[in-house]
Amino acid sequence: MPIFIYSTSSESKRMQGVQNVFRSLGLAMVGTMHPRMLWLSFRPFLIVSILWGIVIWLIWSPALDMLRVFLTTSIFTSWIQTVLTWVGLDEARAWVAPLFLVMLLIPLIATSLLVYIAFSTVPAIVSSVMRQGTYQGIEALGKGSMIGSFFYTIWSALICLALIMLTLPVWWVPPLVAILPPLLWGWLTMRLMSYDVLLKHATTAERDILLERYRWELLGMGVAAGMLGAVPTFFWATSALALVLFPFVSFVALWVYSIIFVFAALWFSHFLLGALKELRATEEAKTPKVEHAVIDMEVS
Repeated sequence: MPIFIYSTSSESKRMQGVQNVFRSLGLAMVGTMHPRMLWLSFRPFLIVSILWGIVIWLIWSPALDMLRVFLTTSIFTSWIQTVLTWVGLDEARAWVAPLFLVMLLIPLIATSLLVYIAFSTVPAIVSSVMRQGTYQGIEALGKGSMIGSFFYTIWSALICLALIMLTLPVWWVPPLVAILPPLLWGWLTMRLMSYDVLLKHATTAERDILLERYRWELLGMGVAAGMLGAVPTFFWATSALALVLFPFVSFVALWVYSIIFVFAALWFSHFLLGALKELRATEEAKTPKVEHAVIDMEVS
């Protein structure tokens, strides 16, 4: 049975928080290989793949035509065609529009998968983790609803998509393609996983305390998951093979994304549920002392 170490001491709290991050990481790595977790990763991958496969089949040709017109007429992108002609890469001009379209579709597909997993799969993952002996004593005191989770998820995803679209032009810069995607996916993963893991079990006050107390650990966990998610993103965005075989490569990349997101949900579940259990134990330990002090004051 895993033992989580949480302390109210300001001197050791940060170090013990880091230790619990790694303990939760080990539990998540083992749990991801469980057949139920593999199924929970395959189900959203299958649904999202079918939906986006239909969308891409319907919009691919019209979207390419629109992009070609935009790229050749817009003052912001027409220079790309000129540069390619100037350096003698006229044949590469045919790939500009498909590459731009793929670059636009990548964040939309990945974000939709994360939103779907956060809204529909994380509750099942939390329920599975809760059945473990370590967390069975945690009472479900949360007043959150699926409707609230839905709007929170959509709002967070819209913010992330806006940031992605603003930074997308610099994703081709070699250092930034390895930095920006992990940061953006990490921020979104932290927001969605933290909220949904604690939705049914933590009160609003408890959730605020945990997010404030462990904000850097949670952000680090999100960024680490984002770095794992950046691997298929990097291949998707920089490989000519990914462009040629986009439908097939996208399916493989989506399943990798799905497994990573399920792993992240397990990681956040173990960490936050352990932190919630310790928080309540600490509060319960303080309560008798407070009551005793009040009685002594009344007697005196």
